[in-house]
Amino acid sequence: MKLLNRIKSLGLAGLLMLAGAAQADGVSALKDFVREVKSGRAEFTQTVSSPDGVRKKMSSGTFEFQRPNQFRFVYTKPFEQLIVADGQKVWIFDPDLKQASSRRMNQALGATPAALLAGGNLERDFKLKALASEGGLDWVQAEPKLADGGFQSLKIGFKGSVLAALEIVDGFGQRSRLDFSAVNANASVAAERFRFVLPAGADLIEQ
Repeated sequence: MKLLNRIKSLGLAGLLMLAGAAQADGVSALKDFVREVKSGRAEFTQTVSSPDGVRKKMSSGTFEFQRPNQFRFVYTKPFEQLIVADGQKVWIFDPDLKQASSRRMNQALGATPAALLAGGNLERDFKLKALASEGGLDWVQAEPKLADGGFQSLKIGFKGSVLAALEIVDGFGQRSRLDFSAVNANASVAAERFRFVLPAGADLIEQ
């Protein structure tokens, strides 16, 4: 009762200040993550939803990164796919098709979710906006300063200081959400994890 009376006594300005303080946590967590976490690994589950939210596809795998601009996504279910960035190029390999493609880093990343997690310059590439906490996570919206049309919106969720989720809505309204678990910040990741060697018999398409 005392707490309720105290909140009432703050008035609208006080409530807005409290709300702003709470919402600032997501921005602070992201800035701390980019500044303090130089490498790491995690497991992820990805849910891709159609624009109407009816159709959903699930996949899962592991994620590793080393700043700046080195990362490795390994999709294991329901089918295998490998995405590797070695700091110069981004490689995508589909084992079922025995086909790989590559693009130069500056063409492939730009202001993308991968650049946000593993890139080197958050302030240069993104405008940050605190969002209301939801689902037990503190959310922050990251808007590219140079719009490239690749996606409509990007949100990152933190549980305290721990990276917990990433949600992207692409240019067609399709929503992709990655939920991270077993996050190991500043884990030692071997350099060869970010090197791609074309498997024997596989085709390579360079873009």
